[in-house]
Amino acid sequence: MPTYEYRCPRGHHFEVFQRISEKPEATCPECGEPGQRLISAGAGFLFKGDGFYTTDYRSADYKKKASSEGASSPPPAKEGGPSPPPPSSSPSEA
Repeated sequence: MPTYEYRCPRGHHFEVFQRISEKPEATCPECGEPGQRLISAGAGFLFKGDGFYTTDYRSADYKKKASSEGASSPPPAKEGGPSPPPPSSSPSEA
């Protein structure tokens, strides 16, 4: 069940566990006034490190087959990494 934040007209803040299907109504536990549901940003979290890729969680069997098939091929480039420089044309070719 999700937790919803509420604020009453007197400024008290409180949280209520409610079903998603319930009406957005709750009374303040401090003063008894009806509270107004607040829109919150939710839980924030950060991904740190090199990143998370589909290949990070492959099975051991898959990794063994992949390494035997392409042992000489370089590993694939990660998305979002630096791209190679564009080919340059020298002025003497023109």
